[in-house]
Order: sequence, then C-alpha cells, then structure tokens
Amino acid sequence: MTVHNSRAKTMGAFLKSRRERLSPEDAGLNFSSGQRKTPGLRREEVAILAGVSATYYTWLEQGRELSASREVIESIANALQLSPDERGHLLQLWNPYEPDPNAASPAPPAAVDSQLQKIIDQVAYPSYITNKRTEVLAWNEAASRMLTDFASIPAEERSLIRLAFENEQLRRRIVNIDEFASYGVAVFRTHYDKHRNDPWFETTVEHLIQSSEEFNRLWKPYEIRLKKLDRVILQPSASDTPVAYDIRPLANLSDSPDLHICVYMPAAVDKKD
Repeated sequence: MTVHNSRAKTMGAFLKSRRERLSPEDAGLNFSSGQRKTPGLRREEVAILAGVSATYYTWLEQGRELSASREVIESIANALQLSPDERGHLLQLWNPYEPDPNAASPAPPAAVDSQLQKIIDQVAYPSYITNKRTEVLAWNEAASRMLTDFASIPAEERSLIRLAFENEQLRRRIVNIDEFASYGVAVFRTHYDKHRNDPWFETTVEHLIQSSEEFNRLWKPYEIRLKKLDRVILQPSASDTPVAYDIRPLANLSDSPDLHICVYMPAAVDKKD
C-alpha cells in the first residue's frame, strides 16, 4: 500500500478537525447567524479570528502546498484554541525544514541489541522495549507475568496499539484500560501523522477501524497528546490486589531514537496527614 497524504494534506485534515470541534460561542463569535450546515466554526470565521483571508485559510485546510509563515500558523493555533500538545503537533506538521514528505520513511528497528535485553531482564518490574510503531521488540519476565504473554503473540500483532484493543489478557489485567487505550490512541495519532509515508501506520489504522468499534470511536475525534499515560493499574488475576505503577522511560541506553524503553515502577503511596 502506498500512502499519499502529504504534509500539507495531513495539516489540512488536522485543522479541519479542530475547527469542527470549536463552537462560535466558545470562540466568542456572537454575530454568527444563519443555519449551520457543518459542526463547529465556519472556515471564514477561523480566518477572521486568525487575521487571514478566508481563501488563504481554505487553501490551507484543503491541503494545498503553501508557504505559510510561523506567525500565520501561530495565529491559526490561537484562533482554534489549540492545547499546548495540539499546537506543538501543528507546528511539527507545518515545519518546512522537515525531510521531503514524499521520501519513504526508513523502517524502524525490528530487533534490539542483546545487551538491552539483558538490562531489562535484570529489572524486577514490568519492562519492555518498543519502536516508533509501538511494536514490542523485547520484554522481561515481569512484563509477561503482569501484562500479557508476549512470546505467544505473532510478531506482526505485537504492537501496543493493537494489544490495547485486541488482546483480552492485557485488557483484563489493566484496570484503567479505558484511560490506557484513550491515551494510546491520542499519542499514536502523533506518530501516524509524523510517519505518514510509512504504509504500516495506514494499514494498522485501517485494520483497527474494522476490528475494534472502540478504536474507531477514539480515532474519529483526532485527539492529540504528546505526553504518554504515566500511571497504570495492574491486576494479573481476580484474586490479586490491584497495584498502581508509574511508567518511566530509561533514557540514553540506546543509540537509536526510534527505540523506547519503558519500566513500570510501583507508584509511591500518597500519605495523608
């Protein structure tokens, strides 16, 4: 499969999703009149708020290749009342100094160095290593015991984004699975947009939309979050007491920026006076 969504078209789709989310009242537009055929703001209303022409904003949302200035992008971000994460995502999509959007994305690592495996094997808490696709490349015994039996899952199905919706053992053991899945989709969306020339992302999204009604519902709002969920509650069996863990990255252990090493550390107990 070939992915044809350029940076400009991806940014246009993102702008459209944020515009449709914002009501005229929330934007302070009390003069809006007439029957509204689409949800949220109209394009011309965003243009007024951002101080640009309606035609120019329409072209941006249509995905035309324009050389918009950072000032214009910032004005549009303000008009759409983007969150800090959403603003950062928009700027990343706009950045003209990114690599050629038509160039194929290099494949992420499909395996890890044996030394990294030895490191997580020595950790007493659930730990695993993923790549930018969220594919789980390595894990320790505690991860298999507390999360799911990773070794029994075919490699092509062993990505966190798929496991969060398709692996019943994982879903049963994560007490706050709804929060885990919601955050997972919002973070995955940033990877999807950033690596839009990697066909794996498009194929995975299409598969999950067909296989999971929950994923489809969470994917449609186009939520963006750069900060991963940092608290997860695990309960391996019904007879076990649920335990809260903080998800902590192990930095500077790999030369590859595409590898992510995560350790689930027992959460500190809040003491009350």
